[in-house]
Amino acid sequence: MSNHHPAPAPLGGKLVTPLTLILAALVAIAGVILLLRFVFGLGAVTNINDGYTWGIWVVYDVVIGSAFACGGYSVALLVYIFNKGEYHPLVRPALLASLFGYTLAGAGVMFDLGRYWNFWHIFWPGYAQTGSVMFEVAVCITAYIIVMWIEFSPAFLEKFGLTDIKKKLNKALFFFIALGILLPSMHQSSLGSLLVVFGYQVHPLWQTILLPLLYLMTAVTIGFAIVIFEACLSSSGFKRPLEMDILTKLSRLMTWILAAYLAVRLVDLIARGALGYMFELSVEAFWFWVEMALFITPMVLLAKPAERMKPAKLFVAAFCLMLAGFMLRINSFLVGYETGPGWHYFPSVPEIMVSIGMIALEILGYIVLVRYLPILPKEETI
Repeated sequence: MSNHHPAPAPLGGKLVTPLTLILAALVAIAGVILLLRFVFGLGAVTNINDGYTWGIWVVYDVVIGSAFACGGYSVALLVYIFNKGEYHPLVRPALLASLFGYTLAGAGVMFDLGRYWNFWHIFWPGYAQTGSVMFEVAVCITAYIIVMWIEFSPAFLEKFGLTDIKKKLNKALFFFIALGILLPSMHQSSLGSLLVVFGYQVHPLWQTILLPLLYLMTAVTIGFAIVIFEACLSSSGFKRPLEMDILTKLSRLMTWILAAYLAVRLVDLIARGALGYMFELSVEAFWFWVEMALFITPMVLLAKPAERMKPAKLFVAAFCLMLAGFMLRINSFLVGYETGPGWHYFPSVPEIMVSIGMIALEILGYIVLVRYLPILPKEETI
């Protein structure tokens, strides 16, 4: 196997474009709403209540956002654990997307805390509840954000010519890479454990002791999907060639893990006697079928090897898998969650706009950094 890969290089180009202006406007709108939230409280901009204390900001910005940020984790598993060096060109772009996703997910927690000024309590020995699943998730995500900034720092060091510091960091980087694989494995599975603790309040279509495994498996597959999705978008947006050889292999691995997930999911439903719930005339059953259809679609689209060579099929399959992971988490945390009679929740327009603003900020940051830092592989000219 050849170890030659094109070195990362800044793309350059114009920063102020119609797209970046639209993204900046969306970020500004979210900023204004958040200012109102911190001045007048959660009730001024959200629809959360005593029955549904977790709204879309936690479920999307943290639970879903962290899953969408698993590209770096999934690629690191391939490159550094399974020694698949051919995927190395995907490491830095995937890490950048993960860095933004997790950092914004960590910041998103602050939006949904009523007494946000007490956030430090979770890290202080006198207050920390070490037996809590939420404590483990909070500590692991915080540690992982720090680890990712350290892993990504060589890009900054290269940009500013600090090669001596980079060489010294490289000697210790293996330790942070190991942490960067361990920590997401822990907190992605623990997000499933959090639902197990909810007990009977979660609908039987989603309440299972296997939730930690299901959440971890989908996090890995979503990580592969987001890498393919972003590669297709950056190829189109930045007019770059698409690395089809790598993406085709990645899609094959993605479908195998997806098949294993669907098998576990089906066997679990049968073993728990919950299969009948999917045939009921209910909101939960409807959204369950939407979720499962989105999980199955990528396998149908990429069933034949020839189909995995088509960029359009890869893009649609990756997008469907991302939507499937989105629906699994929305269904289990909101649709399938019943706190008691009389309580209802649907996100307000300001809540939705803040989530859109978070996405816009992530895309805008990605565009800025790939233009000015060595992230994407340099195009080789003949």
